[in-house]
Amino acid sequence: MGAFLRLSNIIDACTEWVGRWTSWLILAAVLISAVNAVVRKAFNVGSNAFLEIQWYLFAAVFLLAAGYTLLRNEHVRIDVILHRFSKRTQIIIEAVCIVLFLFPFCINVIMLVWPLVVQAYVTGEMSSNAGGLIRWPVYALVPLGMGLLLAQGVSEFIKRIAFLQGLIDDPTKRKVAKTAEEELAEFVRAKAEADEAAAAAALAAAAQGARK
Repeated sequence: MGAFLRLSNIIDACTEWVGRWTSWLILAAVLISAVNAVVRKAFNVGSNAFLEIQWYLFAAVFLLAAGYTLLRNEHVRIDVILHRFSKRTQIIIEAVCIVLFLFPFCINVIMLVWPLVVQAYVTGEMSSNAGGLIRWPVYALVPLGMGLLLAQGVSEFIKRIAFLQGLIDDPTKRKVAKTAEEELAEFVRAKAEADEAAAAAALAAAAQGARK
């Protein structure tokens, strides 16, 4: 089991890396959207390429971060009945569901979409909109995202089996790391405190200068 746990740790590290870098695509999408809006309103100039790259980036964030969401246990849980069971029973049910639902879903999506990716690449399929983008990169995001989710599913399955064997703690506990909202709130609070301190220092310096 030790070798499987090491594999799980490697998958988790890769998923963490992908998730953190994918988050920068949100900033890119916001900046592109803002620039596109300003140029369109100020200069009456539009571009289908700029419009399409926005939903390309949105698709990339949604698909590439699916495994990261699973790693952080941030996916939506609707457990009307599951929470009534013991933790061990919950883990068993999750392990079974990973095998019966998550794995087949990811594999089927990859098998269904991959021929479309190849076809779009071979034919050089382009957007039907004037000045639009080439299509195969955004198509390729689907099997890539499902592949990352499948890999993380393998890691989660390993961790649940290890928990049932008493080798690790509860893998369903959310990570201690702060959420994006908490990090933003702390940043805003720290910025406000720094501004208040700077203002107080400026007032003190002005008062000292006035006394002189």
